[in-house]
Amino acid sequence: MANLINLEAVSKSYGVRPLLSEVSLGVDAGDRIGVVGLNGGGKTTLLEVLAGLEPPDSGRVSRARGLRVAVLTQRTELPERVTVGDAVLAPLRVGAEHEWAADPRIRAVLDGLGIPLLGLDRTVAGLSGGERRRVALAATLVGELDLLILDEPTNHLDIEGVSWLAEHLLVRRCAVVVVTHDRWFIDTVCTRTWEVVDGRVDGYDGGYADWVYARAERLRLATAAEQRRRNLARKELAWLRRGPPARSSKPRYRIEAAEALIADVPQPRDTVELHAFARRRLGRTVLELEDVTVSVGGRRLLDAQTWRVGPGERIGLVGVNGSGKTTLLRLLAGEIEPEAGRRVQGKTVRLAHLRQELDDLPESLRVLEAVEEIASRVQLGRHEMSASQLAERLGFPASRQWTPVADLSGGERRRLQLTRLLMAEPNVLLLDEPTNDLDIDTLQQLEDLLDGWPGSLVVVSHDRYLVERVCDTVVALFGDGRITQLPGGIEEYLARYRPVPALVAAPPATTRSSTAARSTPPGSSAAGSTQSAQLRAARKELGRLERQLERLASREAELQQQIVQRAADPVAFRELDSELRAVLAAKDDLETRWLEVADAAG
Repeated sequence: MANLINLEAVSKSYGVRPLLSEVSLGVDAGDRIGVVGLNGGGKTTLLEVLAGLEPPDSGRVSRARGLRVAVLTQRTELPERVTVGDAVLAPLRVGAEHEWAADPRIRAVLDGLGIPLLGLDRTVAGLSGGERRRVALAATLVGELDLLILDEPTNHLDIEGVSWLAEHLLVRRCAVVVVTHDRWFIDTVCTRTWEVVDGRVDGYDGGYADWVYARAERLRLATAAEQRRRNLARKELAWLRRGPPARSSKPRYRIEAAEALIADVPQPRDTVELHAFARRRLGRTVLELEDVTVSVGGRRLLDAQTWRVGPGERIGLVGVNGSGKTTLLRLLAGEIEPEAGRRVQGKTVRLAHLRQELDDLPESLRVLEAVEEIASRVQLGRHEMSASQLAERLGFPASRQWTPVADLSGGERRRLQLTRLLMAEPNVLLLDEPTNDLDIDTLQQLEDLLDGWPGSLVVVSHDRYLVERVCDTVVALFGDGRITQLPGGIEEYLARYRPVPALVAAPPATTRSSTAARSTPPGSSAAGSTQSAQLRAARKELGRLERQLERLASREAELQQQIVQRAADPVAFRELDSELRAVLAAKDDLETRWLEVADAAG
């Protein structure tokens, strides 16, 4: 396999802090490498050295002759005065629209990232930060490349955008090196993982699940000072082995020592016990919306909707951009009033709302003072912690707890916001994109806390891994004014959002030039490549549908058993019967879809 880039004994420091120390590694053709590590640990520096954007302080970087590489970093900037179309297509050096509109690969990138919706004639100066990021990502992806280097490409993408990007990278033949905290993305796309830690880069085969197993083995051999991190890894391993089917990736690190670590670990979350405890704390009524209608900017986001958040329910809220997810959280929090209908809140509810904005932090205080301003001790489930202990669990070691809040980075401010929220001991949590700016270690700690948290929870997040781990049910906003229950979870959401599997979408018939159509004869290599990609897409979709059907069949059996057991309780019977009907309807739709895709897969 051809070698593309080599680093030999490379070191790089900023000030007195070494970020890379005597690092030697290589990227081969076809590699798909995920880069993980703590915030500020050197991940971006490693990518910039690989890309040639930053020279090493010492060591050697060698690249294959004629290497075609595209780079997206967090510092990537676009010219202010150019149009969106020019910014995206500049790397191709093409002129008339028909020259790129007839190319299915370019068309797929534009459509997959929603670039036409932004307006190709719109100037970059008028775009938001998230829109600029999508344009920069599209410009990175449109070219014919040997290597893609991407730093946090999933930022500002919703769940369907992340799913499209993962499938797009799987189809492409070029090598990929990507920094991301999106663990589902790493597991889906990457065949190798690099962990940047203490100036070195440790390499592992496989994606996130494989890295967790390998890391657990390393932690098993560590000293007693690493005991806390090992316990966290044990719980993460229990989740990977016993979680939903989407998370079991058959890792290659099936070593006996790693298996021994999780042999006696209980389920990450005892749902029945937590529901019972939450009902005692909250009573029967938590948050209810009755015939609620809400409009924003002339668009009706909710149309006479009735929805109930019960005691102990853990709900993931997903939806297309602009469908009203944040508005729905604000409505639940009582921050806005509906145009029609009413909101009901239980008398014992203590509600906390994590907003995306970071404007509610006391700039004049230090970190520990800001946490103790809320409370000095907190009871989370069965565990009591001091303000300092909770701050440390969420990424503030003792050495950082006296840092002024005004000096914190964006990720640190997010962690402080979460810490203050939990210190208030709420029994209802509304979380709007809680994973923004958090590294994987902090995400693990947050999920560990939420696993045993005995209250009601509604989470809006594009982090598929977090939603699947901490939530028991998923609801969606499709922009049709309704709140839709999804018994099949995020897989069902993606199937409904994008019903036709197409990893590389063909351009619309109206945009193809007749010249291009005539110049590509039947049976050409381009046509064969497209057919092959569509066949792979259909087979992948088939496997995904089969996993969903297995999950729904299992849930159907559970509900039928519960209905028999709760037949004497009319309220419980109606709720279970309603959910069973939804499961059967979803199962019927999936079976129909399975037959269609099976025909396409041959």
